[in-house]
Amino acid sequence: MAQAEVHHVLDLPNFEKPVKLLIVVAPYYKDIAAELVAGAKATIEQAGGTWDLVEVPGALEVPSAISIAHRLSNFDGFVALGCVIRGETTHYDTVCNDSSRALQLLGLDGACIGNGILTVENREQAVVRAEAGGQNKGGGAAAAALHLIALTRRFGAERKSVGFLPQVEEIQIAGDIVDPDVA
Repeated sequence: MAQAEVHHVLDLPNFEKPVKLLIVVAPYYKDIAAELVAGAKATIEQAGGTWDLVEVPGALEVPSAISIAHRLSNFDGFVALGCVIRGETTHYDTVCNDSSRALQLLGLDGACIGNGILTVENREQAVVRAEAGGQNKGGGAAAAALHLIALTRRFGAERKSVGFLPQVEEIQIAGDIVDPDVA
């Protein structure tokens, strides 16, 4: 067996304001998912953050759940977790490629996502990557999300009124001039 290469790991960022992440996990392989979740929780807590957890049926549903939460909630970031093990059909390729691409598109749209969906050839590879004593990919995904949150906060200075942005941060409702609250 070849010796594992050593990679540089960034220190966890520090935050002035608390951070809250949503962990979205597909527990298809329950034992592996549990290890990934444990690693993610520990890393988030180590950085002083809090988390919430939701389960979805499979890796293809993880990006949809994150998209819903990104649009409708106030989480600072997201951790995508699950495991896809190659089988005898091309379904593996579809699940791996589509879930990864959807997460990437959400990230390009501004969601701070750490992708911890394992894509492996066999169970043994998954176990090594999931365990805290192994590669701890759940913790790595949480760390990635935390770094993106820190970067967003760093570049997220107050927005200036450009284009169609409102002058003040309040909800504006279309209505008539006499009673602007009635649409």
